[in-house]
Amino acid sequence: MMNQPAILIVGAGSIGERHIRNLWSLGYKNILVFRQRNLPFRDIANAKVTVILDWQEVLNKKPLAAIICTPTAQHLQQTIDCVSNNIHVLVEKPLAHENFDANNIIELANQQNVLVQVAYMMRYHPLLQQVKTAAEQKKYGNLVNIQTFWGEYLPAWHPWEDYRTSYAAQKENGGGAALTLSHDIDVVNWIANSAVQRYSSFANHHSALEVNTNSAFDLNIAYNNNITAHVHVNFCQPIAQRWYKFIFDNAVFDVDFFKNSLSIQTNNHSEEIVVESFDRNDMFLAQAKDFFNRIESNDFANFSASQISQSALITQMCTHEQ
Repeated sequence: MMNQPAILIVGAGSIGERHIRNLWSLGYKNILVFRQRNLPFRDIANAKVTVILDWQEVLNKKPLAAIICTPTAQHLQQTIDCVSNNIHVLVEKPLAHENFDANNIIELANQQNVLVQVAYMMRYHPLLQQVKTAAEQKKYGNLVNIQTFWGEYLPAWHPWEDYRTSYAAQKENGGGAALTLSHDIDVVNWIANSAVQRYSSFANHHSALEVNTNSAFDLNIAYNNNITAHVHVNFCQPIAQRWYKFIFDNAVFDVDFFKNSLSIQTNNHSEEIVVESFDRNDMFLAQAKDFFNRIESNDFANFSASQISQSALITQMCTHEQ
């Protein structure tokens, strides 16, 4: 264990604990946890970690990589701090809650030869990867339009805490449905695989939730390759729903996230693919493996630039009407 490079977890709420458990299961046993308050862990199973409360002490340990799991408003500065100290970064989405100059972060990452990856783990969903392949291979003609819908209920996310005190409920901490559920904006940008030509968005503050952020958000996007998309997210509906529709020239693909199913329909054929053994944590594990593989390859400059630019665009899309 002592010969392993240290892996740093910054922040240890529910997502931080998930990363700790996953690192432990993947064989990374030299885990440092930087915390601003030394609170008890809720559940990290048998994982053993070293908790550090002083940032300079963290730097003295020279961790290989950091996974940043703090409230959104802290992500960007903590990413800069890590990159400046030659620490590779996997940062929970989004990279920032306010507009920032992506070129400055890209230049810094290049100077330090550091990987920056944003944790949009839906790219590792096996059904969405099948859609991505279909779009690239044009087996069903051109992809024409994408529609996504994701609605959940914020008070049900962490029943052990008052939702009103969560970062997602607080604008100053980078909350709101748009930023918190921005995974689906990344999904459509990733699958459309084209520069954004124009977009329009509408933030909704009408729900009864006691938050000072938007609780629902709609985004329309037109891409340079003529694909169009509509994304809806909210965290105010009591019955969870999450689906994706992809319209091709010769087929319609429907993904139901909660059923782990993909329906493919054409004029003369219909099939349904169900991933029986799929677990949501599989995406986090695949993401972690990919992150460390990229570090090992030492060939990540273009990937980092793409991740940083994409995250800057998503932040701009989510905030320009708030």
